[in-house]
Amino acid sequence: MQGFDRKGMAARAAQDIPEGWYVNLGIGIPTMIADYVPLEREVILHSENGILGMGPAPAPDKVDPWLVNAGKQAVTLRPGGSYCHHADSFAMIRGGHIDLCVLGAFEVAENGDIANWATSENDTAPAVGGAMDLGAGAKRLWVVMEHTTKDGRPKLVAKCGYPLTTPRAVKRVYTNLGVFDVVPEKGFVVLDLAPGVSLEQAQAASGATLHTQ
Repeated sequence: MQGFDRKGMAARAAQDIPEGWYVNLGIGIPTMIADYVPLEREVILHSENGILGMGPAPAPDKVDPWLVNAGKQAVTLRPGGSYCHHADSFAMIRGGHIDLCVLGAFEVAENGDIANWATSENDTAPAVGGAMDLGAGAKRLWVVMEHTTKDGRPKLVAKCGYPLTTPRAVKRVYTNLGVFDVVPEKGFVVLDLAPGVSLEQAQAASGATLHTQ
């Protein structure tokens, strides 16, 4: 079974972002999407710490230590890009001005629930960050993540077992095995399978039924 690597997942998600959308990229694999949006495409990338018009990662000799994304990774600014106050950045999110947010996750349920900030009461991030705001405020939520955990447990599930970030928010999931839409009253629908991956293999790695279109 071949599948996508992390770069392949990011590139596949970048390919589907429509022209003209304002897009927030979460920490982890989603930040790599910036490296696969061609400069000639009008996709405006947003970072919650106050960047609008974010570009790809810089070359090692072009790093600006003052220009970082929400994950503290060095980034660039596309032509026409700008900085803003943290409060103004969250006003864009809470005001419904972000067309799409792309997050990583620990689990996504077939009804669109997302759990991405804690795996137990004793294993939590310092804070949930902006994920709850983004899940509720962005017009659409996509997830990019590995299909299973390192020990093989499914991350596409019938019901989340971890604390929820946002209920019924996820519209699409990109994993190393394929692309899956979350459809009301139906659940996970296979939009595309990664190279070398069969439907049977993807289903065996999932904790919920995968439907075909």
